[in-house]
Amino acid sequence: MHPNLIDSLVIQNKTKIVFLVMDGLGGIPVPGKLGTELETAQTPHLDEIARQSVCGLLDPVGPGITPGSGPAHFALFGYDPIKNNVGRGILEAAGIDFPMTERDLLIRINVATIDKSGIVTDRRAGRIDNETNKRICEKLQKNIRLESGVEVFFKPVREHRALLVLRGDHLHEEIEETDPQQTGLTPLPPTAIIPEARATSDLLVELIRKTKDILSDEKKANMILLRGYARHRRFPGLKERFKLNALAIAGYPMYKGIARLLGMEIAEQTETIKDEISALQKNFLKYDFFFVHIKPTDSRGEDGDFDAKVKVIEDVDALVPMITNLGPDVLVVTGDHSTPSALASHSWHPVPVMLSSKTCRPDRVERFGERDCISGGLGRMPMVYLMGLALAHARRLEKFGA
Repeated sequence: MHPNLIDSLVIQNKTKIVFLVMDGLGGIPVPGKLGTELETAQTPHLDEIARQSVCGLLDPVGPGITPGSGPAHFALFGYDPIKNNVGRGILEAAGIDFPMTERDLLIRINVATIDKSGIVTDRRAGRIDNETNKRICEKLQKNIRLESGVEVFFKPVREHRALLVLRGDHLHEEIEETDPQQTGLTPLPPTAIIPEARATSDLLVELIRKTKDILSDEKKANMILLRGYARHRRFPGLKERFKLNALAIAGYPMYKGIARLLGMEIAEQTETIKDEISALQKNFLKYDFFFVHIKPTDSRGEDGDFDAKVKVIEDVDALVPMITNLGPDVLVVTGDHSTPSALASHSWHPVPVMLSSKTCRPDRVERFGERDCISGGLGRMPMVYLMGLALAHARRLEKFGA
């Protein structure tokens, strides 16, 4: 089934859908533990939902494919993750509400640490705080000018993440990223992938050289790594495609960016998981689709901290009654991808999912976990079909054909 088929079947009503997305939820077992992080966590409330739900495992892009956060979230919301793949730069820009133009090349920055030999010793510069990030961006903004006259913007995002924007004519995104993806290596050159991008790659070589000189007196934040090049583009939003009045509740800018690109409104600033659930309660009558994003599951997975990821899952579970007491017509609990702490990175493993509604056929799954969910009624399926299922259970899809 083509995922866009559901667009032609959508009808509008007053039902409410909640997507509770624990970023990087999926894991793998490690020695000495009871299984994955989700299987090890004590989750009585999530398990109770599982017993009333239909469960399964989702492949964000496809079997064996390790997804980035961008394509994984696009798939969650019913957008083909391959056709709609974009560089992370545009997601960061939308996340901080940067005023993009058609002349912009948008690039995500990792502020990093290199040693005297130019070797990357920390790809995240010790996860510098937001104030340091802001100071570094202001320092670069003040001191960097490109000989070509192309405008340059440095904008802080969060912790070690920042945004670089080049504004000019004939800029291209087909350039190799400079992040080597591991420590112990030198940053990669921003090599043009197609001949037309050579002039843009030359600009980036100049910019990186000047950045390195300007940040040479910094102890930690003394280099930038460039990722996710993207030109601005428009996407049909959830209201346009599915007639959904949608609210995104997320703390990290990039996920706000995905939501903005897909036409969702953004909840007021939320700092904690409880803040996010409180925002859901506060806005429950105003919207009919809610994307609640939980970031720390992914962060602790990337840190390689199994126990800390378990603790985050348990913290979420303790707050689940605040959601179920609202009585959403459809409640989906899942992740965007797997981030096993054993790998300290995103992985290709499918993600557990459960869908609860009055119209679902509860299966025999007794608890919310990877090995339990594979025996559920949804089986294993592409993540891009999840939105269609949610709309169907919300009675928002009419019959197909005569």
